[in-house]
Amino acid sequence: MMRRFRADLHLHTVLSPCADLAMSPDEIITVAQQKQLDIIAITDHNSTKQCRVVREMAADSGIVVINGCEVNSLEEVHSLCLFEDDHSMNEFQAFIEHYLPQIPNKPNYFGYQVVVDRDNQIVEEMPWYLGNGLQVELETIADFIHQLNGLFIPAHIDRPMNSLFSQLGFLPHELKIDAMQISKRAQESQIRKLFDIHPDITLIKASDAHYPEDIGTACTIFELAKPSFEEIRWALNQKKGRSVKIEE
Repeated sequence: MMRRFRADLHLHTVLSPCADLAMSPDEIITVAQQKQLDIIAITDHNSTKQCRVVREMAADSGIVVINGCEVNSLEEVHSLCLFEDDHSMNEFQAFIEHYLPQIPNKPNYFGYQVVVDRDNQIVEEMPWYLGNGLQVELETIADFIHQLNGLFIPAHIDRPMNSLFSQLGFLPHELKIDAMQISKRAQESQIRKLFDIHPDITLIKASDAHYPEDIGTACTIFELAKPSFEEIRWALNQKKGRSVKIEE
């Protein structure tokens, strides 16, 4: 029996330099509950290091938290990367650290990049600016994510910067994707027509929240038997009767 689950798969935390310091794990969970979200993904810029605390703190909330990040490629294309478990997430974190340019962050200019614990105490500050593009191509990133059995979703494809179409101009035939994300104000029918996106490619909406009030302002409805990572994969890839619909 299928059930409907409201999901916001693009949320930033205090770790992202462009996110508000109010985006603490407890605040994200509280607001997600208020917005009646069932599934969220933590997708900080070029880092997965805040995922575990948010997921553990949400364990008794009824909200499923997916490990993830918003990776930036050599071509300056932003993409959502989602992982089923900590092992695959940690493997990708090592990949990021290998390819991230060691350019010092300037907190007063870019913003703070901190990892916090359950009590919102800072346990780590990331020294290298997380907004940079990794020194590795988009296709290589996508291939590695799929080797880890993860999900790869080009982000905010309708935007004039840092999107698949703004940077490349087209969807490369060899690029394996699981879906594409459009911005919260975009209309699915218009975007499909504008970029000639085939119906076999799933589009989702997500908030790309950098502030608490933005959480849940754009959602995707998943029709699943249960809110598991594998079921989400089936839905995004339009398999086994699972489906996805952008919430109007």
